[in-house]
Amino acid sequence: MTERIRWVPALDHPELMADPVRAAVARFDGSVRAAAIDPEVADTAAFCERYGQDLAASANCVVLAAKRGGEVVYAACMVAATQRADVNGVLRRHLGARKASFAPMDEATGMTGMEYGGITPFGLPQGWPILVDKTVHDTPWVVVGSGLRASKLRVPGPLLAELPGAEVLSLTK
Repeated sequence: MTERIRWVPALDHPELMADPVRAAVARFDGSVRAAAIDPEVADTAAFCERYGQDLAASANCVVLAAKRGGEVVYAACMVAATQRADVNGVLRRHLGARKASFAPMDEATGMTGMEYGGITPFGLPQGWPILVDKTVHDTPWVVVGSGLRASKLRVPGPLLAELPGAEVLSLTK
C-alpha cells in the first residue's frame, strides 16, 4: 500500500531532525523539506515502496573509514540509491588511503549523533569530507536522511555541494 508523504519546511519542524542536523539545516533558506515516516521503513528501498517515491531520487549517506598507516579518516559519501559507491577504487584513492571500508555502525552513529538508517550529510563532525556523487548533485530534488529513522529530508541536489567539506565527484564504477 502506497501512503502519501507530507513534505513540510524543515525549519518549522525541528522535531523531525536529529540535534546535529538542526543547526546545519538552519543555514539554508528554507529549501530543505522534512517529512515524518514510519521508522520501520527508514531503509531507502522500503521507504520508496511504502511512500511511492522514486528510488533514483533518493540518496544514501554512507560513512567510510579510510586507513593509512595508523591513522583513520572518516568521510561521508552521498550516492544515489540506484548506484554503488566504488569504495576500494575511486573513494580509497581520493582519500589517500591504503584501505577504505564502511565504518562500523556503532562508530558511525556514535560520532555523528545520528541513528543508523538516518545518517545524513547535514550536521556531520567538523572536518569530515562529504563526497557527493555527481548523479546526486544533478538530481533536482533528492531524499536523504534526517539523522532520525522516523523522518526524511528532501533537498535540492545541488545544495549538497554547499555543505562544509563537500566535493562533487563521480563515485561509482
